[in-house]
Amino acid sequence: MSQTRPQNVSLFVTCLVDQFYPEVGEAVVKTLRHTGVQVDFPRGQTCCGQPAFNSGYQAEAQAAARHFLKVFGRSEWIVAPSGSCATMVRVFYAELFRDDPKLLAVAKTVASRTYELSEFLVRVMGVTDLGGRLPEPTRVTYHDACHGLRELGIRAEPRALLASIQGLELVEMADPGACCGFGGTFSVKYPEISAAILQDKLDQLHQTEADLVVAADSSCLMQIGGGLSRQGSNTRPIHLAELLARSLEGSSG
Repeated sequence: MSQTRPQNVSLFVTCLVDQFYPEVGEAVVKTLRHTGVQVDFPRGQTCCGQPAFNSGYQAEAQAAARHFLKVFGRSEWIVAPSGSCATMVRVFYAELFRDDPKLLAVAKTVASRTYELSEFLVRVMGVTDLGGRLPEPTRVTYHDACHGLRELGIRAEPRALLASIQGLELVEMADPGACCGFGGTFSVKYPEISAAILQDKLDQLHQTEADLVVAADSSCLMQIGGGLSRQGSNTRPIHLAELLARSLEGSSG
């Protein structure tokens, strides 16, 4: 937990949220404001460079990363509704700029201020209970997205937030950290492998008999949600930020 409670946070909305799931960005703002922080949205922001980086386009990734550092360089704290994008900034910017001492120093400073939503709430704000409540009993299972779990060590944080919501029952999958098969461009380059990995995840999901599957990355939810829809499942995907915001509506009623 930070010794000085943060007052100002910049939202890094991520490409998928900006283009496909704006309601997730709105939910992040509502959740953060509930804790008493001010949230701003730097309008010059674009992609963090992760798709280019993962595809081997070093120069293009560096260009996107330089722009990110320029846009967010003066932000006190940076919060993203994605462990994957937070990982790009926190872990891989150092690799991108390892041969440029000046930019490397800037990248390390910005990285130290960048967090995924649940780890920011728990590790920095010291918040594990937002006082949320759901209007009716809801069975929930949580999917650990690969980058957040393996690169940032995020596992307990989202579960602590979920467990505090009244009316929510958290039921774990047999292997909640198993990949969903998306992997960005991986699912495009290797669709058959991606589909097989997804099926393993869906099999685990069905065994929990959950009403909702929650994750902190929209990319995973897009992959899982597509599979659930094609199979006619009653389980619905929802981003952690959306569920937290929804529970706050229930607590104020």
